[in-house]
Amino acid sequence: MTVARPGFDQRAETQRAETVPGEAGAAPMAARMRLGTRLRRLREEAEISREDAATEVRSSASKISRIELGRTAIKTRDLTDLLALYRVSDEAERESMLALSRHGSAPGWWACHGDAVPAWVKPYLGLEQAARLIRSYDVQFVSGLLQTPDYARAVFGLRSGSAGSAGERAERQLAVRMRRQEILHRADPPHLWAVIDEAALRRPVGGTAVMRAQVEHLLEMNQLRHVNIQVLPFRAGSHAVGPVILLRFAEDQLPDVVYLEQLTSASYPSSPADLAYYWDMLNRLAIEADPPIASGMILDQIRKEL
Repeated sequence: MTVARPGFDQRAETQRAETVPGEAGAAPMAARMRLGTRLRRLREEAEISREDAATEVRSSASKISRIELGRTAIKTRDLTDLLALYRVSDEAERESMLALSRHGSAPGWWACHGDAVPAWVKPYLGLEQAARLIRSYDVQFVSGLLQTPDYARAVFGLRSGSAGSAGERAERQLAVRMRRQEILHRADPPHLWAVIDEAALRRPVGGTAVMRAQVEHLLEMNQLRHVNIQVLPFRAGSHAVGPVILLRFAEDQLPDVVYLEQLTSASYPSSPADLAYYWDMLNRLAIEADPPIASGMILDQIRKEL
């Protein structure tokens, strides 16, 4: 069974990508990804290899790849050199791409939270802001985008009135998590499709009152048109897979991003085979999980039992 990709208005998204310089609220990562996509197209149209482009900007082919994927910003001098190499002479197009570069070099909103955001999380935060579809599977905790403040505080190991540098850092981590959730309430929110293992809902995190409030929050969020929450029940059996997040973007030319977070690190599998594997895996989990309405009934039953 194939789960179809939600439809996007490609013409509207393309137009929006071309007018990003006036889009003050766009995330820097979105600007970098759009710029990278346009640079890749220009390079391929000019029939220039990544190695030759790297030589032009005194860099490496791997860095050209990261720029084209939007994973890193590009300096104005390097962008100017690449545009010359790709024979881009139209001033309006050049200025549009330079504006994207300037916007993409701006620090993300999470920069002010210091060490509360580890280096391996920063790329993900920018990508999450730019995604049009967020798919996740969680087996130990409720998805971070769906956590209540008290539940998140318990996950971070906080207690009311905790003091010291560790407690302060955890409070900043909590602030970052709550700020991330704002994307679900903006005018043009991404679609969130979350599969949560029943074990995560039965596990007492923070105590009975915290869990009851968390489950009630899930019931409320499941009413939003752009949020689908499915519960993978115990009867579905075991699954040899940990938590996974997959991001998909509006532009067809941008590849999906898979994010696998561990305790003190994260990985971003990026090969076409890996991306296909995780997309198919999330499809299988969604098929085995109860549909949203039935999942709502499970959530309501768990709430009553707390």
